[in-house]
Amino acid sequence: MEYSSIIFFFFFFLSTSCIAAFDPSCSSDSDLSIFHIYGKCSPFTPPNEASSWFSTVMKMASNDPKRFSYLSSLAAQKPTSVPIAPGQVVNVGNYVVRAKIGTPGQLMFMVLDTSNDAAWIPCSGCVGCSSTMFDTNTSSTFGSLDCSASECTQVSGTSCPTVGSGSCNFNRSYGAASSFSATLSHDILGLGKDAIPNYAFGCINAVSGGSIPPQGLLGLGRGSLSLLSQTGSLYSGVFSYCLPSFKNYYFSGSLKLGPLGQPKNIKTTPLLTSPHRPSLYYVNLTGVSVGRVSIPLAPELLAFDPNTGAGTIIDSGTVITRFVQPVYTAIRDEFTKQVKGPFSSLGAFDTCFAVTNEEVAPTISLHFSGLDIKLPAENSLIHSSSGSLACLAMAAAPNNVNSVLNVIANLQQQNLRILFDTVNSRLGIARELCN
Repeated sequence: MEYSSIIFFFFFFLSTSCIAAFDPSCSSDSDLSIFHIYGKCSPFTPPNEASSWFSTVMKMASNDPKRFSYLSSLAAQKPTSVPIAPGQVVNVGNYVVRAKIGTPGQLMFMVLDTSNDAAWIPCSGCVGCSSTMFDTNTSSTFGSLDCSASECTQVSGTSCPTVGSGSCNFNRSYGAASSFSATLSHDILGLGKDAIPNYAFGCINAVSGGSIPPQGLLGLGRGSLSLLSQTGSLYSGVFSYCLPSFKNYYFSGSLKLGPLGQPKNIKTTPLLTSPHRPSLYYVNLTGVSVGRVSIPLAPELLAFDPNTGAGTIIDSGTVITRFVQPVYTAIRDEFTKQVKGPFSSLGAFDTCFAVTNEEVAPTISLHFSGLDIKLPAENSLIHSSSGSLACLAMAAAPNNVNSVLNVIANLQQQNLRILFDTVNSRLGIARELCN
């Protein structure tokens, strides 16, 4: 069994000619593959195949406030679940992992997310689920867990009998006005060449609303039921990924599980932990620069506070980076000073300008404890479908969220190798062209 699995991404929003039935050439027995939800090798069809990639990203970014609201609620210690984007329904930029469940293994394309822990899979007989479900009756290794199981105590929203024992059933809200009920179960989880026995997951039996991932979800958070926690001896609490650029036609990044094959020389910053939401990957963002100008920010706007959830997290499921309002306003104002106007708004982006002025757009740098990252233009600007406008690809926290949380999102992470080392409590970032 290998201790390091390399996972390949295909991350783009392809035209109608490229979105077709699942391509057999995408199948591989030698690696664990991950695709964008609308990638060439994904079985899912985008809501509007004729849309340009910019339109698709715009639609995805318009749903960031829903996810941001949930992330902020979690940081504020409210008993809610992280809203993982389901892809073809709410159009949030996600990746799906090709996994096999049970014996013999049944192929499922599961949404993967760094801010969620438990795995959820639609099971046979599920009411309201998609047509692809895990058939529990044909797996010789499947079993449900009862309320006496230690894993049941790690799940919120359970409904166990007061007398005696029974199945560990639980309910969760998810995304926008969606929820599901599930039974905590266990079976073999196959990832690439690795077979993980007795992997605990929620076997979904009913859903309400349209935001539930059609073939399930696999969490890469650092809570007790996450992939890293359940495979500690196999992957040693370490993984890294490189997300490819939105702009490329074929792009292929990689996700590496386990300590083998990880970059040796990479600058790191401490991972911080909130005791009330231990699954989120907090980092200490100490400042932001626009060009050569260090933005003057009150320390409390960036400071990590484990009691309130204030601070900054790295998140793979949010599309564009969101800052608390005063931080974003200061960044935007300095950016507009250095770029020639006029400026206009376009969807989620409020700082758009003529692409002819892009050459004078300043570099935006993020400063962490022990680590500075200069964002290339592709990580900080996004272009309109017509190509006539360039927009600052960041935004303020939604107005309806009383947020103290800054979220570094996936557009700002592209073409960077990001290392998550939970054992040594460090996060590494290095430039890597992974297209």
